[in-house]
Amino acid sequence: MAATRLQLAHLPTPITRSDALDALVGTQVWLKRDDMTAGAAAGNKIRKLEYLLADACEQEATVVVTCGGYQSNHARATTLLARQLGMRAVLLLRATRPNPVPDRGNAFLDALAGADIRPIAPAQYADRMREMEAVAQELRAAGERPYVIPEGGSNGIGALGYVHAMAEIREQLDAGVNDAPDRFDAVAHACGSGGTAAGALLGCAAREVAPRVLAMAVCDDRSYFEATIDRIVAQARALLDEPHPQAALRVLDAYKGPAYGIASDEQRRFIAQAARACGLVLDPVYSGKALFGLSRMPDKPRRVLFIHTGGLPGLLAQADEFGLQG
Repeated sequence: MAATRLQLAHLPTPITRSDALDALVGTQVWLKRDDMTAGAAAGNKIRKLEYLLADACEQEATVVVTCGGYQSNHARATTLLARQLGMRAVLLLRATRPNPVPDRGNAFLDALAGADIRPIAPAQYADRMREMEAVAQELRAAGERPYVIPEGGSNGIGALGYVHAMAEIREQLDAGVNDAPDRFDAVAHACGSGGTAAGALLGCAAREVAPRVLAMAVCDDRSYFEATIDRIVAQARALLDEPHPQAALRVLDAYKGPAYGIASDEQRRFIAQAARACGLVLDPVYSGKALFGLSRMPDKPRRVLFIHTGGLPGLLAQADEFGLQG
């Protein structure tokens, strides 16, 4: 790859398997534990940020500007890693009420690390790239050197993180980790902005990890993600120093629950079942919905690698919704 990469994640992350989880999901599932990429910044976003923040450093940025939901995992990881590298973060976070208090979950960690949190209404968030560029202009006028990172770190540069992840997985499979097959039938993961899917599509085929990628949508719909992922794949290809074939993509949008960031009762029950069956902690925004969807697929693959993208702070922010009794 021609792009520069920082080493920010704890790699390689493990590939694990549990008979109890297989029984719950109804197929053979190996977990790629990208919830273990770091400490407080952990999750799949670090793989993207290794490339994005390397680019920011090369441009001598003093501040990064990004966006997401109010409990964005990406915003939290960006804030913490930017601080680690001597930069601060300005976050445009979608909020449904004015002046929300960052008193829990990801938002609390953003505030703890001193992020400049700017809640914006959903109507403004719909034009988030323009909103972020306006903030960047404001910062330039104040003498700063801003670097804008799109939602989820999902552009061609960020997607390289999962091209690299597939090479890491190939090495683990060649080493015979946890009786995994030489090649999976599919790689599955939660899809919220498209960058992980784009990188996986290119890396899966190039490293012969799997012939197809199942992107389990947690928002929007199949046509939106197909177009978005195609665009990111094209951007990523332009940054690669060798040709990469592309795996088949299937976007599933039937398991996203009531709305982005809101899980159904059935999905919450599934998350609790996973924790009680094998100690696996899933979040209700991304991986919990995606693994639930995999369990409900009528034509689920026989051997699947599921990428656990993290999101523990988001789960803790919704603890009251689970109604657990002492």
